[in-house]
Amino acid sequence: MKLIAGVDIGNSTTEVCIGSVGEDGSFHFLSSASRITTGTKGTLPNVHGIKAALQEAMDHIRQPLEALDLVRLNEAAPVIGDTAMETITETIITESSMIGHNPSTPAGAGEAAGYLIHLENIWKGKPDVPYIVVASNKFSYEEVAARLNQHIPELDIRGLILQADEAVLVENRLNRQIPIIDEVRHIERVPEEKLAAIEVALPGTGIRMLSNPYGIATLLGLDAEETKAVTPIAKSLIGKRSAVVIRTPNGNIRENVLPAGEINFHGTQEIRVNIDTGADTIMDSLHKAGEIRDIDGQQNTNVGNMLNRIKKSMTDVAAEGDHEARITDILAVDTMAPVEISGSLAGETCMEKAVGIAAMVKTKHLPMQKIAEKLEQELHIKAVVAGVEAVMAALGSLTTPGTRLPLAILDMGGGSTDAAVLGTDGSVRTTHQAGAGELVTMLIQTELGLGSRTTAEQIKKYPMGKVESLFHMRLENGSMQFFEESIDPRYYGHVVLLAPGEMLKVEEDIPMEKILEVRREAKRKVFVRNAVRALEKVAPDHDLRKIPNVVLVGGSAEDFEIPEMLTDALAEYRIVCGRGNIRGTEGPRNAVATGLLMSYLSNK
Repeated sequence: MKLIAGVDIGNSTTEVCIGSVGEDGSFHFLSSASRITTGTKGTLPNVHGIKAALQEAMDHIRQPLEALDLVRLNEAAPVIGDTAMETITETIITESSMIGHNPSTPAGAGEAAGYLIHLENIWKGKPDVPYIVVASNKFSYEEVAARLNQHIPELDIRGLILQADEAVLVENRLNRQIPIIDEVRHIERVPEEKLAAIEVALPGTGIRMLSNPYGIATLLGLDAEETKAVTPIAKSLIGKRSAVVIRTPNGNIRENVLPAGEINFHGTQEIRVNIDTGADTIMDSLHKAGEIRDIDGQQNTNVGNMLNRIKKSMTDVAAEGDHEARITDILAVDTMAPVEISGSLAGETCMEKAVGIAAMVKTKHLPMQKIAEKLEQELHIKAVVAGVEAVMAALGSLTTPGTRLPLAILDMGGGSTDAAVLGTDGSVRTTHQAGAGELVTMLIQTELGLGSRTTAEQIKKYPMGKVESLFHMRLENGSMQFFEESIDPRYYGHVVLLAPGEMLKVEEDIPMEKILEVRREAKRKVFVRNAVRALEKVAPDHDLRKIPNVVLVGGSAEDFEIPEMLTDALAEYRIVCGRGNIRGTEGPRNAVATGLLMSYLSNK
């Protein structure tokens, strides 16, 4: 009896399948395992991850690693994905002309307009002038409240701006209710004697006047030209609970279009497209360019530098030199990115239009043979490069119960979405599309303004709930879950991710509905769009209706909502689509490794 191992080196994980072949030709699948891929796919550091996965799989059957007779590696497609994000519009505010602010703890409610006066100079105030008082953190909340109460009878005090996070403490001590904004970090930049407008919305609502250019014009007495100039500010304040807008006549506001640059498609047709035309135009131009030889960007522009960085990341993979690396596919996705406003007083950000791009880089070959030689040297076990990745995935997918030829697969990993169609005559058509799980993670992190990529990855993978008491939470689908024992108080009032066996708290104060919307939209933009264009490439006559069934495999096929999204999207083509179950036991994982063992039998 021989023990054979199939090894699939992926962008994110390395998967192993162990099988036995008897003297009479009988074959049995014995075990499987997976580990995180060590190093860039197709490079010598992959050996560490391969050895760890092989050891784990052999431990499952209580056999030493030395008992293996043969290791079969996938002939990894010479492609690698990378992602980048470029903002293509930006709100520029000079001299702190108009500042929008959104502290988490404002106090009071309503809007007011008045001239700015610092607390230490309040004694200079005039009875017939409306004022908004500015107080730095050198004053305690008791001092601020005491001074305001002293002057409220004689001055027209309409609002308050604080540097410290003490709006509620001050409000509780005032004799009159006024809107209060706090947490203005650079309060020393607030100019005195300038006209300002302040607004605080009721809990659960957003501001209305300062998120409307005509509302700002009403409060600050702007003419038509000035109203046009404050439109970027009004846009940046949509959805915020509080804001302050300061009018300084010498200031300047404009919405800038950055020199994002052009993408050059070198294909059947040479086509150029400016990145600031948006993702749809970019993808239409890619389609019109036909068979792509290479893609690059305009020199000394954002997109040109971005694509050059992606190519340079292939230096350690391309054995023949970096100049041989070519970008053969991209996926562009429209998104919104938080950008800090120039001239801001408290690090205010504005959601600006951006384009996320995943690129597929191809070289002449990856050094898979060197990996096989390194394995032989370290393990003293024969290792061979055995089969094309997409073909092996199609073979492995055939072990899913209920499938038959012709069969299409969608292999959705971290860097790419690959498709293959295996015909009844044994023919195989394959394609590699840029963009998969890593691009989704980047979109989630960018649109939600998350500081941690790990948090974005967890949001992508797990459903959510909002802990509304110590004994129940509201799930993202609207249902309630109750607990017999109290929930850890640290989670109270927070959005939590429901990972297997534990809750993961989302530290950022973002509504669950917003997280849900961003997560689902990111998955639709990447996976649904990529699935359709990949299947169109490999379908007979590029007609999706000629594909009877699609098996979803790869790490992203394990996602709790992507398969359902794709099933809905492909239903109009009468395609049977679902998550694969390799060998009836493995789910959508292990397709390539299983295919490598099956191809060994057919080659005997």
